[in-house]
Amino acid sequence: MFDYKLLAALAAVVEQAGFERAAQVLGLSQSAVSQRIKLLEARVGQPVLVRATPPAPTEIGRRLLNHVQQVRLLERDLQGQVPGLDEQALPERLRIAINADSLATWWAAATAEFCATQQVLMELVVEDQEVGLKRMRAGEVAGCVCAAERPVAGARSLALGAMRYRALASPAFIARHFAAGVSADALVRAPAIVYGPDDQLQHRYLAGLGVTGAFAYHLCPSSEGFVRLAEGGLGWGLVPELQVREELASGRLVDLLPERCIDVPLYWHHWRNGGELLGELTERLRRAAGGALVQVQPGP
Repeated sequence: MFDYKLLAALAAVVEQAGFERAAQVLGLSQSAVSQRIKLLEARVGQPVLVRATPPAPTEIGRRLLNHVQQVRLLERDLQGQVPGLDEQALPERLRIAINADSLATWWAAATAEFCATQQVLMELVVEDQEVGLKRMRAGEVAGCVCAAERPVAGARSLALGAMRYRALASPAFIARHFAAGVSADALVRAPAIVYGPDDQLQHRYLAGLGVTGAFAYHLCPSSEGFVRLAEGGLGWGLVPELQVREELASGRLVDLLPERCIDVPLYWHHWRNGGELLGELTERLRRAAGGALVQVQPGP
């Protein structure tokens, strides 16, 4: 039988990225948290953490984290059915991995009513859509919005739709760099804006124009900041159409190649045994994303 105090210590260390902050969350001393981890490792007969900065779960640690995530959600269902068991002083906190562009556009409208009616607090972990699933694989989150279709073991995935990206720049930037017109060669020579090291959208866009290899770019790990840099004339970049309707309508940003866009499919991943809470969130996301995202028809 599991000792869930030990599992809670493991979850806190991974979620809080260290023993000190885990101790604060649990209301324990740092040495007490360390002792609980050592006791858990003694009981399972192998390490559950890699002592790095931040600490990372081992393979057995990931399995235990996945288990405790699902137990928390199932316990919440039981507390709702048996009110006498409800001893929570604070609402449930749901950890979700999400890409920055979804967070900047459709996510708030999709989840606001859910959080209010279910008395849920969210802890959002921002990751690029190409790599967000690693958080769920590590057992750190209960759900994930990302571009990967295949779920991890024990989870389900739901196709939400696609985020449509367009290559945009300010009129001043266009006048400075594309006076002779927008071409693949001119795009490579002009400075671009890239969200982060894992962001491959600009690379894919240029590859679609027949250009591969290195190009100069700013790094800007902020969805809102990305738009401000483009609007300020620092570079060109691929921006969600959903995010810049006003800027496009006013002419502050201009589509460099209106006939060309990139649709990035998004999927919602959640634990198969996530209980009623994740089930309701999944249904709300299904309805909201259907109205906000581009619905791409599957190929033959």
